[in-house]
Amino acid sequence: MTGDFGRVLTAMVTPFGKNLELNLPMAKRLARHLVDTGSDGVVVAGTTGESPTLSKDEKLELFRTVVDEVGGDAVVVAGTGSYSTADSITLTKAAEKLGVDAVMLVCPYYNKPSQEGLYQHFRAIAESTDLPVMLYNIPGRTGVNLLPQTVARLAEIDNIVAVKEASGNLDQATELRRVLPEKVSIYSGDDSLTLPLLAVGAKGVVSVAAHLVGAKIQEMIDAFTSGNVTLAGKLHRSLFPLFKGMFITTNPVPVKAALGMVGLAVGSPRPPLVNLNEREKEKLRVLLQEAQLL
Repeated sequence: MTGDFGRVLTAMVTPFGKNLELNLPMAKRLARHLVDTGSDGVVVAGTTGESPTLSKDEKLELFRTVVDEVGGDAVVVAGTGSYSTADSITLTKAAEKLGVDAVMLVCPYYNKPSQEGLYQHFRAIAESTDLPVMLYNIPGRTGVNLLPQTVARLAEIDNIVAVKEASGNLDQATELRRVLPEKVSIYSGDDSLTLPLLAVGAKGVVSVAAHLVGAKIQEMIDAFTSGNVTLAGKLHRSLFPLFKGMFITTNPVPVKAALGMVGLAVGSPRPPLVNLNEREKEKLRVLLQEAQLL
């Protein structure tokens, strides 16, 4: 079992209706749109999908809907991790029955386990499923950093085959590639660091901006892997303002607004997240115009 999920996975937003209920028809439309515009796969009900405000039943509905729409055409990765080991195991088993291709497990947030606690957490979930597992390290959200030495221990478990690294630390990503076996793929968790992480051995990206520029991100990665580093750098710099613009406030607020502006009505975020203010909307609109998306 290897961690080859393609090069560009989109961390898909969760579409909501006017009353902030799940909008499953739009989830189908969005998943298909992403696959048709450069994504090798989608991550469903991750942080960008507002997982903390989705119920277990809502997550399962999303998994089922996206598998029905793009399963077989693209990789469907289910975000089944949480701060509870037992709940994560339950959701992972249920997702496996629905036919997802893999699961992504975020570091437990708020309760700040030790490195040994992280190891035991991820090991228990991985051993509960036959699916490939992607670990997700994002200390800015979770309050805990999954260290390379802990990932190396976890990599001894057969189905732990990928890690989404969003520490923002290039040295840490370098150390990950140095200590991990080849079967474990590293994916950038930050669009703006995709090219630098490719240079130290990452395979691709779990992207937010791919909602809008998936094909361009594929082109950048293809240029780099083909040895055309000059072109890859040029594409990276052209995409950079949009990459940063997706984080003018808390993700996924900007990308949801951007999707609405380009004609994909994915709705507002759920509280406690709130919509962009007028100044932020105008800044985003200018970015989209400059990127020739409007």
